[in-house]
This record gives sequence, C-alpha cells and structure tokens, in this order.
Amino acid sequence: MARVLITGSSDGLGQLAAISLADQGHEVVLHARSAERARTAKQKVPSAAHVIIGDLSSLDQTKDVAAQANALGQFDAVIHNAGVDQVSPREILAVNTIAPYVLTCLIQKPKRLIYLSSDMHLDGRADLENFKKDDGISYSDSKLYVVMLSMAVARKWSDVYVNAVDPGWVPTKMGGRSASDDLQKGYETQAWLAVSNDSQAQVSGRHFYHGAESPHNPQASDTLLQDRLLSLCEAITGVSFPE
Repeated sequence: MARVLITGSSDGLGQLAAISLADQGHEVVLHARSAERARTAKQKVPSAAHVIIGDLSSLDQTKDVAAQANALGQFDAVIHNAGVDQVSPREILAVNTIAPYVLTCLIQKPKRLIYLSSDMHLDGRADLENFKKDDGISYSDSKLYVVMLSMAVARKWSDVYVNAVDPGWVPTKMGGRSASDDLQKGYETQAWLAVSNDSQAQVSGRHFYHGAESPHNPQASDTLLQDRLLSLCEAITGVSFPE
C-alpha cells in the first residue's frame, strides 16, 4: 500500500485519480482549496485518510499546505494535479507553476513525483524575462514551466521518480463538455505512475500521455532554462530548492 497526496482533488481528474487509488487499497490524502470543498471531497472519496485545506493561489496558504502534509508523515507519491485556466495571469502563474515549486521544495521528499502537464504546453514560450509580470504568462506557458520544473527536479533528485503527464483534453469542469478525449485514460496514467511496480513506471524525467511516453516542448529539457526558472521561483517565494 502506498501513501499518495493529490493536490486539487476535490473534483475533476484529481478526484478520479483519488477514487481509483483508494479503490486499489492505497492510502490517499486529498487536497481542497476551502473547507466547503474539503467536505465535498471527503463525501466523494469517503475512504480518503485526510483532506488538506489551502488555496494554492496564496503563497502563505501554499506553505501551510506543505506544513499540513509534513505533519501527516512522508508520502510515497505526490501528484501535483491542481491547476486553473480561466483566471488572471497572476493566478495562473501562482497555481500552475509557483505552487508545485513551493510544495516540491517544502514537502518531505517522496519516492515519486507526478506533475500534470497539458498538450497546450507545446505552444508555451519560456519567456523568463517576463516571468514576474502580471500579464507575462499564459496557460500554455504555465504548463511548459511545470514540465520544465519536473525535468529540473528529475535531474537534481536522482533518487526520486519524477515525471510529467498530459491527461489529454477530457470532459472535466476545466476541459468542458465538448472535450473529446477519454476521461478514464485522463487520470489512469498519473495514478499508475504514483504506485506501479512496472518497469515502465519506474523512470524519471519523462513526459507521458495515456500510459506511454510522449513528445514534450524541447525548451523543457534546456538545463539553463530550468535553472533560471528555479532561481526565479526562489526569488518570488523566498523558498530555495533543496539540493
């Protein structure tokens, strides 16, 4: 049995991954941005061990989410699932890029880390000169940055399996009803990477789509850009990456 923390698991793909892992007998800890959403999350996944509460658009609350996670003990896997799109560029940056960075730095190092990507990251631009500007980032950019973060962590932490997953365009609240991809396949890969003993899952520094490795934006593999991203995240948050 593995202990798995899933951010943004009060609905959508995070909730479906949580249900799948709980049904397999794993210990799942949920995360919701408010007490109300936490109650709903627990109703949907009643076997969940705990629900951590905190709004990842707030740096202080994100740090508190990490403290709550550490108080529960070390996890075998953390799935960085939380994400937003139809909000301000500042909130997109905070939730999609800064929060995964802060949580990665502050939560006790797990055995596996999974970061939720998007096929839209292929259109992202690593425009780090405008990284901190209020209008300097798009959703595609934020997802490129999170793939870049996963590649950087994989490079620096050789003792952790670290990968990114594109879940596809699936019919969740974020994806919308017209989304045409397979919803089940949308959550299976991250759940598989979190707990599987398959040799194909025990890899690092890869980008997956529906159970198989898939191409990623080549900017994500640029180690100079990776290190620059980590430096900018540290400058914004005051949280340094633990080598």
